[in-house]
Amino acid sequence: MEMHNITPIAAFDVEKGNATAISGGPLDLNASQGYRWIHINSQDEALRPWAKEHLPDIAARALWQSETRPRCERLDDGLILNLRGVNLNPQSDPEDMVSLRLWVTDRVIVSARMRKVWAVDTIRQSADAGVAPETVGKFLAELTYGLTNRIEAVSLGLEEQTDELEEVVANGQRLPTGKLGHIRQAVIKMRRFINPQREAISCLAGMENWIINADELALMRETANRTRRIVEELDATRDRLSALQDHIDADRAHALSRNSYVLSVVAAIFLPLGFLTGLFGVNVAGMPGTAAPSAFWVLTGVSAIGGLALFLIFKFAKWL
Repeated sequence: MEMHNITPIAAFDVEKGNATAISGGPLDLNASQGYRWIHINSQDEALRPWAKEHLPDIAARALWQSETRPRCERLDDGLILNLRGVNLNPQSDPEDMVSLRLWVTDRVIVSARMRKVWAVDTIRQSADAGVAPETVGKFLAELTYGLTNRIEAVSLGLEEQTDELEEVVANGQRLPTGKLGHIRQAVIKMRRFINPQREAISCLAGMENWIINADELALMRETANRTRRIVEELDATRDRLSALQDHIDADRAHALSRNSYVLSVVAAIFLPLGFLTGLFGVNVAGMPGTAAPSAFWVLTGVSAIGGLALFLIFKFAKWL
């Protein structure tokens, strides 16, 4: 039988918190002691044949799916875990969340990502220095905690930007073009994945009869609670932004209505004056005052008095 191999981003054997990098030779899932962590690029062409050879079919396909949402599902003696992290890569928007797919058993962790996930990279850097989470449960607890920390920081940033927009509007100033829409889109994108991630972490924190001990479960429950709070903060921020948009739309509608009303009143005042001047402006025989030198000033005075009278009528009628 042909043996397939893959070049991982990183691979370590971890025993009692000591990490040893794996290099060279066929890469399998057998760890003599402790557990083995294999971190892979999900776009690696060698991933499919290697995963089909070493993983259950459903778990293998979960590693290379193009679109994923957070999930936590037991499969045989292992666990399929999909998570999301904010995109902190250069020239990227944090709300374009990056996916992380994992297959976890009591002796192995296989993780796959398309773009760098900084919470995972922090663990990798520590493992490069020879230190790693002591157990699979501790690895999952640190991973979910790191993902949530970074998500919370971005969520708080969106909340602070919303505070700034509210202050600008309260001071009667104009908002920067597109700023409100950009923040609303960011909140919607994050909310789409954070809510199912809360469910996935809560499911993970409830696995009491598996390989995760009580202390690790306690940390995961705290992480699940923080994720729930992030969802509530995003909901509150979304509602505040909607209220802010409604306030801006109402102000614009009021200004437009007021301007239209003023133009209508001005048109109503000048309509009879325009009729009067148009009537006396026709060039036909028989027009009165054509031979009188003061006729122009009389017509001007009558027009001014008529305009003033119309203005006072509108004023007393409370149309102005």
